[in-house]
Amino acid sequence: MSEAEGRVEPESKGSVWYVYIVEAAEGTLYTGVAKDAVSRRLKEHLSGQGSQYLSGRGPLRLRYQEQCANQSTACRREAQIKRWTRKKKLALIAGDLELLKRS
Repeated sequence: MSEAEGRVEPESKGSVWYVYIVEAAEGTLYTGVAKDAVSRRLKEHLSGQGSQYLSGRGPLRLRYQEQCANQSTACRREAQIKRWTRKKKLALIAGDLELLKRS
């Protein structure tokens, strides 16, 4: 699977939710949730309207996004990914399923 490719189709035609991983200029990884458009959320981060953590850490690079069925699923997935090590997050970004299983 390539970078920033979605995985799950939404349950209905309402809002679409995404989990995403952004890499800041210094290489740190930030995991977040966005409703409808990850690109809009990235613009918010860059303009200072998003997470305080990312403020002043640009430029930002979208490394991964995953479409979720609803807000609850997206938030649970975000929490799961945030608990992972950097190595495991990089395996997810690379689509390395073997490394994901071992990490």
